[in-house]
Amino acid sequence: MISVIMPVYNEGNQIYSNVVKVISILARNKTEHQIVLVNDGSSDNSWSEMQRLSRDYANVLIIKLSRNFGKEAAICAGLENSLGDACLILDSDLQHPPEMIPEMIRLWRDECYDVVEGVKSHRGKESLAGKFAALTFYKFFRKTTGINLNSASDFKLLDRKVVDSWKQMNESITFFRGMSAWLGFNRIQVPFNVQERVNGTTKWSKANLIKLAIHSITSFSALPLHLVTCLGTVLLIVDVVLVTQTMFMKYTGKASTGFTTVIILILGVGSLIMISLGIIGVYLSKIYDEVKHRPRYLISTMLGKELNDE
Repeated sequence: MISVIMPVYNEGNQIYSNVVKVISILARNKTEHQIVLVNDGSSDNSWSEMQRLSRDYANVLIIKLSRNFGKEAAICAGLENSLGDACLILDSDLQHPPEMIPEMIRLWRDECYDVVEGVKSHRGKESLAGKFAALTFYKFFRKTTGINLNSASDFKLLDRKVVDSWKQMNESITFFRGMSAWLGFNRIQVPFNVQERVNGTTKWSKANLIKLAIHSITSFSALPLHLVTCLGTVLLIVDVVLVTQTMFMKYTGKASTGFTTVIILILGVGSLIMISLGIIGVYLSKIYDEVKHRPRYLISTMLGKELNDE
């Protein structure tokens, strides 16, 4: 059985028809399936539409989180409450093409791949600045962590043993793409084109994307902390050179009377100190979040056939 996990946030206008489309594709291919919908604190009619799906289709499990915890937490909730022999993560706006699901299942079932991951061959209607920022992030992430996420997405099929291994990763702040890549296992990539949204707009703001990038890099690499040491070493070398030059100018009677160099050094060193403290602060805040051991999410309601059967 395949569990299709779909995080939902303010998709009330299209969630019903999108889920029906996914179910019809699975039914045509005679695939036993479970649909897991996770409402991540939507403020529209998404929950009522999800309830309608649960009433109309016996194999739909719906989960309502107590508030908006973010997509990463919604994926966690779906994975931890799924029952399938494999789990497939799919965007509820269907920018991940559901027509690829049968091929992904075939690769898992017939060719024994543990992870079938969709990679973006075309990013859709994204601005040039957005594409450049994404490529820069992927390149920097690979350099700092050794994990290649180039054109990666959350559109993945994971075997049950991969999901069980993923559950052993207990960090509070999660980055699903990085975590699933870190796990390894026998995997294959399938390219796809990002589909256009039928309704609505993206829920990711620039601030949220920047925050996600910072969290993902600091979760998988301590290199930024090492950069602080490198900056300190460079400044020490510069300081030795300037001290040598100043002493030479002084004893040869060529010393200037201005303070330009001093001011520039003070501003430069002060800026680097503040940047370094900021980097250290990011890691300290992550440690603070982890030691509190708060749950990744809280469930207020869960409805579905499997629960009723229990």
